Amino acid sequence: MKILSLDLGTTTGWASIIGSKPIDSGSKNFSAGRFEGGGMRYLKFRRWLQEILYMHGQLDAVYFEEVRRHTGTDAAHVYGGLLAHLTAWCEENKIAYEGVPVGTIKKHATGKGNAKKDAMIAAARKRGHSPKDDNEADAIALLYWAKEQNGVLL
Repeated sequence: MKILSLDLGTTTGWASIIGSKPIDSGSKNFSAGRFEGGGMRYLKFRRWLQEILYMHGQLDAVYFEEVRRHTGTDAAHVYGGLLAHLTAWCEENKIAYEGVPVGTIKKHATGKGNAKKDAMIAAARKRGHSPKDDNEADAIALLYWAKEQNGVLL
């Protein structure tokens, strides 16, 4: 099974499992450069998704952190734009996708649905990963949740 999990944002956390290979993860910044328009972040995001598809081949599913409340308007706009591009890309490439509520991911990883960033990083480390930031830790946690939901052996 080939699964990609994403914590969408200007810095997007990601994690993937491709067959029996070890989990791969990281975070990718999609900020627009100083001399770039605001739409460049979305073009960079789509280009990155295409690179993943090229490197891994057809994915079985994409899971993303479903955020229902943002602390700021800009964050909400970025999330909405990335989500729109992600779901359209999944549709174009015939890839199943599903949003998973933040609290569900946090509870699965830590036992608390309102776990803080440091607890999510600690949960990823407990599983043997070394996340660079909370975005990567969230994507790792989401991937473990998705693997369990799909009956993939841990």
